[in-house]
Amino acid sequence: MWPDRRLIDLFKTEFPIVLAPMAGVMDAELVIAVAQGGGLGSLPCAMLSAEKAREQVNIIRRRVSSPVNLNFFCHKAVDADPAREATWRQRLAPYYREHGLDPDAPINAANRAPFDAAFCAVVEELKPEVVSFHFGLPEPKLLQRVKAAGAIVMSSATTVKEAIWLEENGADVVIAQGADAGGHRAMFLTENISEQPGTFSLLPQVVDAVKAPVVAAGGIADGRGIAAAFALGAAAVQIGSAYLRCPESRVTPQGRVALAQASDESTVITNVMTGRPARGVANRVMREVGPISPDAPAFPHAATALGPLKAAAEKQGKVDFTNLWAGQAVRMGKEMPAAELTRALAGAALARMGKLAG
Repeated sequence: MWPDRRLIDLFKTEFPIVLAPMAGVMDAELVIAVAQGGGLGSLPCAMLSAEKAREQVNIIRRRVSSPVNLNFFCHKAVDADPAREATWRQRLAPYYREHGLDPDAPINAANRAPFDAAFCAVVEELKPEVVSFHFGLPEPKLLQRVKAAGAIVMSSATTVKEAIWLEENGADVVIAQGADAGGHRAMFLTENISEQPGTFSLLPQVVDAVKAPVVAAGGIADGRGIAAAFALGAAAVQIGSAYLRCPESRVTPQGRVALAQASDESTVITNVMTGRPARGVANRVMREVGPISPDAPAFPHAATALGPLKAAAEKQGKVDFTNLWAGQAVRMGKEMPAAELTRALAGAALARMGKLAG
């Protein structure tokens, strides 16, 4: 009944729905629930140690026999710049004083590590059916090892040029990430966020440019969006924001309130939270310091100085310094179990496509 079954057959899932890997707000529970609903569950590993990733996958494997996608970052790691860190702390100092914190106190460094040999060994050991990457692809030798372990390789593109590069450099599946998508921009051949197209402008151009099956990501949160993506040539969709208010997500209570109150105008692209452009629900620090600030240290070091502020504000029930990554369709999210939501999304999409065909 699906007009393009390439990714259903490749992933061996019931539905062509991929759970977006959302680091920091989800774990094995959401992966399991989406898999039970017939979609492809994705585990974000960028903020996990190799040991924690192994533990999470083992939990998933014990609960479901469905395929799983492990997601990793491929950014080029850069050392913290002490001068820039000092400028950033100075910029945030009024917030520290407001919360009774010492802006000069030592802070644990942000923990977003790029894919490396240790993570590659975990992939070889656990043999996930799918491995996806953000910010390009790992170095060729590591990518060869991932493929030799039997994994289907996906990566995200924010432009046609990036999509072509991914296919030429070994990606089996290309994710077309529009500017309306939540989370970090996947860009790796450009730094210009102002030029990035929205999902439904980018998608058909990527479909025309590559032979690999394409997953549409960004602004898709109901059956209409899924049907529209398939009409434009997608073989699957990747959905994140719609799952944020499911009981299996790890969004905090105050975060759930902010998401429930969000509108179509609530999200912005900001570099304030991590040092790299990402779309999320605007909070106090995004509005007052950004949303784009030249003072923000390089990724992921901007997040380091925000850590104590985030913890202090959350104790007061506030999300002033919490990164609630979400796309422009965030208001369409539902408070319902993720397995049930996955089936509802698929059913609504098939019904919509049936009406259009009729």
